[in-house]
Amino acid sequence: MGAVTSWDVVVPTTGRASLATLLSALERTVEAAPGPGRIVVVDDRKDATGPLPGTRGRTVEVLRGRAAGPAAARNTGWRTCLGDWVVFLDDDVVPTSDWAERLATDLGRAVGATPEKAELERAGEGVVGASQGRVVVSRPSGGRPTDWARNVAGLENARWATADMAYQRGVLEEVGGFDERFPRAYREDADLGLRVTGAGYRIIRGDRTVRHPVGAPDRWASLRRQAGNADDVLMWALHGRGWRVAAGAPTGRKLRHLALTAAGAAAVGGSLRRRTGIARAAGAVWLAGTAELALARIAPGPRERDEV
Repeated sequence: MGAVTSWDVVVPTTGRASLATLLSALERTVEAAPGPGRIVVVDDRKDATGPLPGTRGRTVEVLRGRAAGPAAARNTGWRTCLGDWVVFLDDDVVPTSDWAERLATDLGRAVGATPEKAELERAGEGVVGASQGRVVVSRPSGGRPTDWARNVAGLENARWATADMAYQRGVLEEVGGFDERFPRAYREDADLGLRVTGAGYRIIRGDRTVRHPVGAPDRWASLRRQAGNADDVLMWALHGRGWRVAAGAPTGRKLRHLALTAAGAAAVGGSLRRRTGIARAAGAVWLAGTAELALARIAPGPRERDEV
């Protein structure tokens, strides 16, 4: 088992107020345990005027990102690190009071990227290249969860989520870090996980915990989620048809969305060509499918006007 000598923390941020809460929690958790060599905050705001929340008066290093998304921001951060491990945290999580102590235990269980790797691979075991923390979503009490709250709750079971993910720095160097062609906080973590496991390393789940508040979405949150479909296409191009199974990603409703789109196009095309039978049949399929989609998203929730 490799000895853990040092670790650094990298936090990409767009300047959300939650960053101050994270930094305060980090400050408290390292009081009772050895802390990181460095805490690197990557300022990925498009307009980086003014200080970031919670950074004044704290021992943190703020680097300027390119406003190119979290993948690029994390690369900017980890490439300046010197620790054996790089721990990535999202700027909206809250580490528990014993997080640093449990992190040290988690990393202590991992095998270092040493010359032992070839021997372990011959024995059918891969070197541990990364350790994933546990995410507990702080759900609002009472009432039905909103569509947004249900989406955030999915982080609890998400594989390789960078809400709390530690990688050996040498492993990051070997695979090239995050793929910056992923511009959103979506699939860039799964892509890295697939490349790390594909290189023969194992990713294990640790015992440390961060809490993730649900937060309040803005009005465009749903549209940004739909934009992630482009990242699914890139995942298919990079990792093949079986990437969802390999990454533990749910299949979602993609096939239904494609069928609805085809039905809508057929309805419009039939109407333009005056083929009323085709137009009516396709329109009925589109209407029924759209109603089913709306019901599937609205029914489990509070069914309030703002949610609808």
